[in-house]
Amino acid sequence: MSRGRFITFEGGEGGGKSTQVRRLTERLQAAGRTVVATREPGGSPGAEAIRDLLVTGETDRWSPLTETLLMYAARRDHIERVIAPALARGDWVVCDRFADSTRAYQGAGGGAPASLIAALEHEMLGDTRPDLTLILDLPAEVGLARAEGRGASAETRFESKGAAFHQRLREGFLAIAAAEPDRCVVIDAAQPLEGVSAAIWTAVAERLAAEPAR
Repeated sequence: MSRGRFITFEGGEGGGKSTQVRRLTERLQAAGRTVVATREPGGSPGAEAIRDLLVTGETDRWSPLTETLLMYAARRDHIERVIAPALARGDWVVCDRFADSTRAYQGAGGGAPASLIAALEHEMLGDTRPDLTLILDLPAEVGLARAEGRGASAETRFESKGAAFHQRLREGFLAIAAAEPDRCVVIDAAQPLEGVSAAIWTAVAERLAAEPAR
């Protein structure tokens, strides 16, 4: 059996990743694919427990270095228990955030050493790498305004880190896309919802030949 395909969604706050993960999952399923939709931090029981530590509480609860280590503890469990088994079965995996978020949030945004992040990627990801990464991009202030309008939630620790942090975050994601154009596609998330979905499907169909399964 051939390995499945691994698609990740990235970007700052308020970009609509969760909605687009759901829409893409439904469209791939309609095309005959078996799809596992998941998220980070989280996606497995152990990783979800770590998620609670990361996304709640005061902004200074953890240093960027500690955040990086927690993120990779969660990611490794997620890979072992969910992502790698699904890909081995031939399923497609669609994930709301993955390793690029650590590069952007803890690295570009928080200042965690790039050498540490690269070393953790090498040791912890192995060959579990995305085939396609869709970066939903929009101005940081627009994304934060959207995020504030989502209603009450305890998971606001990263949203509360301030405008300068979120601008660095956006620049970090765009730098990743520029450095790895064969893997990454930047999607204008400021356009209407249907336009975002259409751009995503075009990228998936062109890059991964997501035609109906035979």
